[in-house]
Amino acid sequence: MNILILGGGGREHSLAWAVMQNPKCDKLIVAPGNAGIAQIADCATLDIEDGSAVVAFAEAEAIDFVIVGPEAPLAAGVSDDLRAAGFLVFGPSKDAAQLEASKAFTKEICDAAQAPTAGYGHFVDAQSAKAYVREQGAPIVVKADGLAAGKGVVVAMDLDEALHAIDDMFGGAFGGAGAEVVIEEFMEGEEASFFILCDGTNVLPIGTAQDHKRVGEGDTGPNTGGMGAYSPAPVLTDEIANLALEQIVKPCVAEMAKRGMPYQGVLYAGLMIKDGAPRLVEYNARFGDPECQALMMRLGGQALDLMLATARTELAETRVNWADDHAMTVVMAANGYPGAYEKGSVINGLDALVEDSFNMVFHAGTAERDGAIVATGGRVLNVTARGATLAQAHQRAYAMVDAINWPGGFFRRDIGWRAL
Repeated sequence: MNILILGGGGREHSLAWAVMQNPKCDKLIVAPGNAGIAQIADCATLDIEDGSAVVAFAEAEAIDFVIVGPEAPLAAGVSDDLRAAGFLVFGPSKDAAQLEASKAFTKEICDAAQAPTAGYGHFVDAQSAKAYVREQGAPIVVKADGLAAGKGVVVAMDLDEALHAIDDMFGGAFGGAGAEVVIEEFMEGEEASFFILCDGTNVLPIGTAQDHKRVGEGDTGPNTGGMGAYSPAPVLTDEIANLALEQIVKPCVAEMAKRGMPYQGVLYAGLMIKDGAPRLVEYNARFGDPECQALMMRLGGQALDLMLATARTELAETRVNWADDHAMTVVMAANGYPGAYEKGSVINGLDALVEDSFNMVFHAGTAERDGAIVATGGRVLNVTARGATLAQAHQRAYAMVDAINWPGGFFRRDIGWRAL
């Protein structure tokens, strides 16, 4: 089959890598792709948020299957345009993608489905949001309602920080995403990511992971899009995963179907786990980044079969074949990230690395200039390894990190510390 993946980050590089392991894939195009993806697939310049442009491109290239990587094209309704044109698509509709695009919508669905989540308030002006925060006290969580590339969340440990976050959001720090704000109770516990495929009716869990959101070692400093991840997540035992499935995921998926917006794609449930009980932190309508890199390393070529079964509504007959293994990804980011960072620094040492089913460097923000790989984003490389144990995956990942010569970047040395 001819396959098109929309996106150009580390998640899409790992999806492309997994798809290429499957003999069903005859031709793979990734739009826009990046320097790492260009080494394994064709890259195309395309506005992936313009549905008509994507449809025209897919028709011209005789594409059989489209995988939508990031959230922005989903929120723009690109999957709807592709389905209307007769394409097989992995990724939810615009209506269903509201589970990520609007935090207030997710809370409404949780309320209707009686799914355990944090208590909250939803506000459209700063004054009433501040009054609520003063009434509730700190610690408290302030979230921009819309899409903010994983950065529109402030866990405020004191009142001043919460009030400042409200001013920032309504003041336009996150653009239109902060026009409305959701304020949540601070949940204690350990956070983990649960990935579930949904075909509108059936659900199939396909793995767990844990990521490190804060920029500094020991989980300190500001939130980022993620500085590293590992899979599976020890805190998400089979028993807790089953509770999350029965109490949170299935009731929400049933509620979406009831509303005439069946959810079809991957549902990423961010969970807070305390005393063996999971509560929903948030839903994402796509694979997490960098959790996807660890998951794809473990799933390999079967990832394509699983995504096809989802798109064809065949999950009832589908199973995942798990190896008893572990994977870890370490993010190498540009100095200054998640604040202002410099672009264009040269990365050396990548050519000498051995890449196979146990060791891969997935590119996130890179380009090729004059034969050199240069950094173009905040999160630049996802150095990913698999092993029989988490300790072995950790050792392999950091051996690759240490072989990369990039003075313009930094990374955390303690990815996986909780589990290790």
